[in-house]
Amino acid sequence: MMEARKKEKAKGGRKKGERGKGRGKLFRYKEAQPERLFQLQSEAEALVSFQQFSSQLPPFYESSARVLDAEVLQHLSDLIRNHPSWSVAHLAVELGIRDCFYHSRVISCANSTENEEGCTPLHLACRRGDGEILAELVQYCHAQMDVTDSKGETAFHYAVQGDSSQVLQLLGKNASSGLNQANHQGLTPLHLACQLGKEEMVRVLLLCGARCSVGGPSGYPIHTAMKFSRKGCAEMILSMDSNQIHSKDPRYGASPLHWAKNAEMARVLLKRACDVDSTSASGNTALHVAVMRNRFDCVMVLLTHGASADVHGEHGNTPLHLAMLKDNVEMVKALIVFGAEVDTPNDFGETPAFIASKISKLVTRRAFLTLLRTVGASCSQPPIQEAPAEHSSVASPHPCSLETAQPPTISLSSLELQDLVHISRARKPPFILSSLREEKRTHDHLLCLDGGGVKGLVIIQLLIAIEKASGVATKDLFDWVAGTSTGGILALAILHSKSMAYMRSVYFRMKDEVFQGSRPYESGPLEEFLKREFGEHTKMTDVKKPKVMLTGTLSDRQPAELHLFRNYEAPEAVREPRFSQNINLKPPAKPSEQLVWRAARSSGAAPTYFRPNGRFLDGGLLANNPTLDAMTEIHEYNQDLIRKGQGNKVKKLSIVVSLGTGRSPQVPVSCVDVFRPSNPWELAKTVFGAKELGKMVVDCCTDPDGRAVDRARAWCEMVGIQYFRLNPQLGTDIMLDEVSDAVLVNALWETEVYIYEHREQFQKLVQLLLSP
Repeated sequence: MMEARKKEKAKGGRKKGERGKGRGKLFRYKEAQPERLFQLQSEAEALVSFQQFSSQLPPFYESSARVLDAEVLQHLSDLIRNHPSWSVAHLAVELGIRDCFYHSRVISCANSTENEEGCTPLHLACRRGDGEILAELVQYCHAQMDVTDSKGETAFHYAVQGDSSQVLQLLGKNASSGLNQANHQGLTPLHLACQLGKEEMVRVLLLCGARCSVGGPSGYPIHTAMKFSRKGCAEMILSMDSNQIHSKDPRYGASPLHWAKNAEMARVLLKRACDVDSTSASGNTALHVAVMRNRFDCVMVLLTHGASADVHGEHGNTPLHLAMLKDNVEMVKALIVFGAEVDTPNDFGETPAFIASKISKLVTRRAFLTLLRTVGASCSQPPIQEAPAEHSSVASPHPCSLETAQPPTISLSSLELQDLVHISRARKPPFILSSLREEKRTHDHLLCLDGGGVKGLVIIQLLIAIEKASGVATKDLFDWVAGTSTGGILALAILHSKSMAYMRSVYFRMKDEVFQGSRPYESGPLEEFLKREFGEHTKMTDVKKPKVMLTGTLSDRQPAELHLFRNYEAPEAVREPRFSQNINLKPPAKPSEQLVWRAARSSGAAPTYFRPNGRFLDGGLLANNPTLDAMTEIHEYNQDLIRKGQGNKVKKLSIVVSLGTGRSPQVPVSCVDVFRPSNPWELAKTVFGAKELGKMVVDCCTDPDGRAVDRARAWCEMVGIQYFRLNPQLGTDIMLDEVSDAVLVNALWETEVYIYEHREQFQKLVQLLLSP
């Protein structure tokens, strides 16, 4: 070799037919044409290389003629030079020629670890994903499977880093401690597969018997999958072992939900009914962690799946306390509208407002304090504590604590709003319970709910405030409930005893299921949602109290006609006498034959948003504010009782509560003129005018406010009925199919501000509703 190098140097360059350009070559001769595999700069280097090659080449050309091929020899020479510490068995693995593994030299090195990585040939075969070589090493060369490299990694670790799950299956056929062995970083092969996001590897490892209960630096494998946001891996683990959803990591005592970094990963666990309020060793919930990490999308998912916004964590801090340290106004609003108390102290007596007052950034401090004040937060300093918080298992009672004793005697007329809130959190006094029994109440209460798509969240927030102040479920406060479209869905939710807090969460989740694609939306997701909530076979008459009516529009006739879906038999005076006028007009089914989910679907079939449900269109086309229609129905129902000689069952209507989905701001309109154009400019003006005119007509027909409210109020005043119209002014026009969490949270925030600003009206309403 050295002689050849000298001859070439003496001639001053390469010969004709030499391979390679710019790379050194080891000489070999073929048809009298020399080829270089590599080139060295000195004789000393050449001597070292010669000794190395003369030691490592023989097992290869002695066991396989393929080694003499130029490409194979090139590959082998590169391996020898790049990995001088490898044994011939390591080189044979990377060369990939099975014949080499029958050579005694290769067999003798099958478990060699004397290299820079400390890995065995089996490790390399696993990383390469070469199942055939792996089989040769295990069966013929008797390679050991439990040997670890310098990082403590077994063959299973190397297989996970490769691309062949078949290699992992071959390893798993033989019992081995390496399957669950942790490397020096504390990672088992299953941890590593979760970290790398290799779902198929996770599946194979679990089928081979890998344990999910081996702890690592990020907890168990499920925690690692959550930490690195590997959805498929997390789902695979949970499908194999559903109990992992409740596992607590050894270091922090945190559940997998604590480790979720985004909304998608949180949903993986929440849809499997994990404990949304599970606490870590420090007492924090996943909501505390999401707030501390400033993950608004996670916060929203947790809140809409029932996470408590007012739970106390480490040092008695609620999520709202922690949110004061983050410059995120939307997150603060979200926590408050989902029930976070603004004056709750932590273990040091600090309220969220007090913490906000210490924020160094002036803009943030002013923004947070303004937000808190608009919903009635006190900005006073915390009281001086008698002893450190850790000396007591229970924090000092707050002035507004709801656990204080009730006054011995109390009358409804003297109740203030804060007293009603206090009563709502405590055990119900006997006088309130007795007043809610229908047989004791001598007058009827009517609740009317407007239409408005996803803006039904505004109605929900108003009802939550009423329930919170009264301490009584909506179902027990009202005898009649009327609803249109989204209001109809909420009326049915009230009928079936679903809490408004639950419905708020449902609406936030439902919008993402239903409003997908473009309008008109597919009806399937909406119908599946309704079936899931109310049952596929539940009839309207299955639940009798309170009496519920939903508005719908019969569109199979001209003019269209208002239809009421009832959970009671309609008064005889209005049992569709018009149908007898035309034999082609088929009457609707009786209440006892109507399915609840179909009634909800029919009432909410908003044109351009959803296809009609058979012959039914959205009830909002004729009665988006159903108050007057509901009052008419009640009057006709009572008159029918009197005609039947059942006048003793008639109860006078005394309270009407009408809830809206928020008033949109008025905006100027420049043109509503429609005419025959004579030039392109007039054509554009006509098209714009027609569009604005059409929108105006629809808005006027479906307007739940304005004269509709004036007429309802006037009629109630004329017959001595207490009338309450609650409908907050919104800052922006929100579409019926809005899906942005931030936009909807802001609408609920404006509703919360409205509730606080109209607290006297709410106080009066609650007093009347609780009156016998």
